[in-house]
Amino acid sequence: MQKHINKKKKTDTRTGKTAVKKKNSRSKRRKSSRVRQRNQRILMSLMLLVIIVLIGWIIINRASENGWSIGDFLHNSDTMVSDGEQSGTDNADSSGGPEQWQKEGAPYIDVELLTPNEYSRPQIPIESVQYIAIHYTANPGATAIANRNYFENLATTHDTKVSSHFVVGLDGEVVQCIPTSEMSYATNSRNVDTLSIECCHPDETGKFNEATYDSAVKLSAWLCVRFGLTSENVIRHYDVTGKNCPKYYVENPDAWIQMKSDIAAQIDVDYGLQDVQ
Repeated sequence: MQKHINKKKKTDTRTGKTAVKKKNSRSKRRKSSRVRQRNQRILMSLMLLVIIVLIGWIIINRASENGWSIGDFLHNSDTMVSDGEQSGTDNADSSGGPEQWQKEGAPYIDVELLTPNEYSRPQIPIESVQYIAIHYTANPGATAIANRNYFENLATTHDTKVSSHFVVGLDGEVVQCIPTSEMSYATNSRNVDTLSIECCHPDETGKFNEATYDSAVKLSAWLCVRFGLTSENVIRHYDVTGKNCPKYYVENPDAWIQMKSDIAAQIDVDYGLQDVQ
């Protein structure tokens, strides 16, 4: 009888120890599971942080390549609503066409848009047009379409990042390369709010001939009217970066003053044309 009791006690003891071991094992498994879950959460948080940092780096790098500054970004953020309204209603590409634009005072515009690409037509929106910038091609004797095709070929050559919304040729022809709702690579830090006009010239002086000059004046005035600007909003590339562009009109300030005066007069004419219509 006593042996049976002792045997039963031993069995109970072993059973108890086994139960404790099982309990401890379950506790360890639960603890291990919690540790794994915590580590997974930490890993996911780190991965998310890396992704955010990477996106931020890409944005900053792209902005730097496009000549943006923090000040420009803040300005655009503060005026996004009102500027978006302007962009939607005053986009020169959103109504009419070359014939209608001529009735409004523009020279005839041959729309030859570039193929979207990161080197000449990045398709970055302009939130608000604030300036019209005049450039010269620095390529004496070249035609408007030749300059346009140079911009187009950058999509494959990757030589540089450069373009313009419009090119005015030696015969006064105007080729549009980029919609006025998109940014061009032309005016450095002012790319974000400026429409660019490249002007062809016959020689090294950079002086526009009469046909080019007249079309540049008409195009500038028409764009000013379309976007609610004045001749004071017409600038040279030089006024942004100090670059000698457009060369003749930097080296001869009186000629630039006269050009702005002619643009102002044409703006008045264009407003008169709108009143007639």
